[in-house]
Amino acid sequence: MSTPKEMQAIVHSNPGDESVKSIALPHLRPTYLLIKVNAVALNPTDWKHVTYLKGASPYSTVGCDYAGTVVSIGAEVTKPFKIGDKVYGVAHGSNSNESTDGVFAEYAMVAGDLAMHVPTSSSTALSLEDLSTIGLGSITNGQGLFQPGKGLGLAFPDTGKGDGEWLLIYGGSTATGTLGIQFAKLAGYKVITTCSPKNNDLVRSLGADEVFDYKDPECAAKIRKLTGDKLKYAWDTVGDGSEVICDEALSSDSSICHYASVSITTKVPRKDVKSSLVLMYTMFGKSFSKATTEFPASKEDYEFGKTWMALTEKLVAEGKLKPHPKRVGSGGLEGALKGMEEMKAGKISGEKLVYRI
Repeated sequence: MSTPKEMQAIVHSNPGDESVKSIALPHLRPTYLLIKVNAVALNPTDWKHVTYLKGASPYSTVGCDYAGTVVSIGAEVTKPFKIGDKVYGVAHGSNSNESTDGVFAEYAMVAGDLAMHVPTSSSTALSLEDLSTIGLGSITNGQGLFQPGKGLGLAFPDTGKGDGEWLLIYGGSTATGTLGIQFAKLAGYKVITTCSPKNNDLVRSLGADEVFDYKDPECAAKIRKLTGDKLKYAWDTVGDGSEVICDEALSSDSSICHYASVSITTKVPRKDVKSSLVLMYTMFGKSFSKATTEFPASKEDYEFGKTWMALTEKLVAEGKLKPHPKRVGSGGLEGALKGMEEMKAGKISGEKLVYRI
């Protein structure tokens, strides 16, 4: 498959300067796939990076969630792929340590052993646009809910070993929350979640057992009453003040409580409650920095990422995971720029913005 020397991509260098520019096609790295990007999905991390953080020099390519077609394969990729395969997954968008890791582009470099095959069975009727919404939410739930020693360390999906234990997923109608509900149900847990009432039907359709309005002043008290003051686990997919409700919903016996969050700066008010904070970018096994914080390379997280994405690939192929509701926007990369502004303005709820490239 022939490729151009240059391509269009959303890039940024300094906060607020994101734009679509023509850049050189990235060179193939040994453990990576070069793909023709067919669809991308937006996440809050995309607009937050370009709004608040510096990129690499001379730029960082923006964007995490993708679906596309394999163009070339690095010599050290161990997962079986062939040219022309359709794949989906997640990348380290807006990486300030590497210019060409993002996927909001016509072509992208993606970690080969973390990429997932698009289902070939006609019974799994998911489009590339559907599949592009899964990657980031999947690994975030993997780390936060299931990775041993990382997040809550729960029993794995498809084992049923949760034994009906209560689990609170705060933010059930977020893209991470809808996948988290499904993973938790596959693992055998009873799921309590929070969302706006308009999204109650959505989260219940995915398996939520009990749903509460997070704006209700009695939300936490009602959850504690429901669980008989015995709630051990809270998974916070929002992390912006939500830790207070999670704390008040968890059992008053701090010794049995474990809180995990997508926000690396968030902890519950009670200092004696165990807190786990996850950042999905560690899955790539590379060192990186975010603002003034340095994150060392983690082989453990990389190996877990390979295991987890293989499980996600299997569950999707078996029809056991439904993607988050999507809204396909127009305008390609320019449309994605506008979509990030919509997200920043708080105009998106209960759906994920997707753009064809």
